[in-house]
Amino acid sequence: MTTDATTDTTGEAPARASLVLLSLILVAAVANLNLAVANVALPDIGKAFDAGQTGLNLVAVGYSVGLAASVLYLGAVGDRYGRKTMLVLGMVLSIPACLVAAFAPNLEVLFAARLVGGVSAGLAFPTTLALITALWSGAARTRAIALWSAIGGGLSALGPLVAGALLQWFFWGSVFLVTLPLALVALAMAVLFVPAHVNESTDPVDHLGGVVSVVLVAALVLGINFAPMSGYGATAVGLLVIALAAGVVFVIRQRRAPNPLYDLQVAGRRIFWVAAVAGIVVFGTLMGTMYIGQQYMQNVLGYSTLAAGSAGLPAAAVMVLVAPQSAKLVEARGARFTLLAGYVAIVAGLVIALLLWKEDAQYWKIALSYVLLGIGVGLAGTPASRSLTGSVPVRRAGMASGTADLQRDLGGAIVQSILGALLTAGYTAAFAASIAASGEADQVSDEVQGTLEKSFAGAAGIAERYPQYADQILAAARSAFLDGDSRAYAAAIAIVLVGAALVFFVYPKRDEERRLLDHYHEIDAEPAPQSH
Repeated sequence: MTTDATTDTTGEAPARASLVLLSLILVAAVANLNLAVANVALPDIGKAFDAGQTGLNLVAVGYSVGLAASVLYLGAVGDRYGRKTMLVLGMVLSIPACLVAAFAPNLEVLFAARLVGGVSAGLAFPTTLALITALWSGAARTRAIALWSAIGGGLSALGPLVAGALLQWFFWGSVFLVTLPLALVALAMAVLFVPAHVNESTDPVDHLGGVVSVVLVAALVLGINFAPMSGYGATAVGLLVIALAAGVVFVIRQRRAPNPLYDLQVAGRRIFWVAAVAGIVVFGTLMGTMYIGQQYMQNVLGYSTLAAGSAGLPAAAVMVLVAPQSAKLVEARGARFTLLAGYVAIVAGLVIALLLWKEDAQYWKIALSYVLLGIGVGLAGTPASRSLTGSVPVRRAGMASGTADLQRDLGGAIVQSILGALLTAGYTAAFAASIAASGEADQVSDEVQGTLEKSFAGAAGIAERYPQYADQILAAARSAFLDGDSRAYAAAIAIVLVGAALVFFVYPKRDEERRLLDHYHEIDAEPAPQSH
């Protein structure tokens, strides 16, 4: 199908636009759900394989590593060789990856299956946004991105609920089977309805740069995830050193390559790089807060996995409801205003979590915080993604969509690592102070004290071993957890405020934004200079 045949008479949307967009959203849904379902199943996986914390962490991050490491390279490959082809290949590969993960005989196979599943998402997920960029324009593109972003975020929030419900009745592997029917439907719709060969590039792909980008992002994501883990400092430092070296090589390569994988001149555009950082803050804060919140509800409030997963429903619902309003706000007031409005709602949600999420918190306090977070992400997610795609030439849509995916993966890894480290540090310090103040510190062995101070799960295990002290131990653990999560929420508020300051002072206002976008489009329309 030619480019002309894919657009309607307005030039703003493709033929059968609703079916095309639904196909792309379903493909993105497979990636979003697969990314979100594993965490709830980790305790059951640990019991099934007698796994240590390191192995479980690798299972938890395997999908993210595969996705984040591959999106930039595969996005460029899709721009050159066919975005629809990448979409279909990603859905095809996701099916065996899910099956192998569900019936993995050991932890190593499970990690490998999650890694391959992440690569399948790397094939398909960035291509969905790249195709929206290529097929839609103007206000129609903004609305399409709003629905894509909101439904994706909503499904991420629904992941823990789906996984928790399955684990009530089925074995741990069932969480990896949930996307199979969705993947089959998405595959069929992509084949039938998504146009092929739309505004694709004819430039050769920088394969060397692609390989370096895989090493760079994989080492960075793993290093960030290992950083807060006790006993893995050297591993984290080694991985981050590899990431730094790969980053230097990548920049040098991109400056010298005749057809760079990642156009640093385009990435340096003010609308592009500020939007990229803004998205990292938005999606990272959501994922980090959900990570802490799940533990708070199960550890402190005693919620079941199903109840804790259900608690995120308000966030998922309002993201979808707010999306159309976000698109209208972007068109009327500009991306800067909409991003800042989203940040205000996110900060309000975090302040409620900091002040009201206590040991006896009623559900309405949790729901109110999640509603505000959902509003914030629903408002800010659209301009963050739209600014990335709108500030690059269509032939570089894969670069923009790959960056949009990295917002979620890198943002989640960075913010979750920071909040997790602060939670652990606060918990350990508070529990140590509790033991010292009890007057019975000399009766607690170093081994028991170390286990008590390591994590809430460790304290729960000690409480089972010493039932006569169970109430005191669990009360101290809950108090220590609340001390730690208060530090985490305070840090999250600070991160969002820094992001808001960046947007307020650096991102252009509506009229200047439109002038800059027009300027970028004029530059991108000029013929590229011939290399000699």
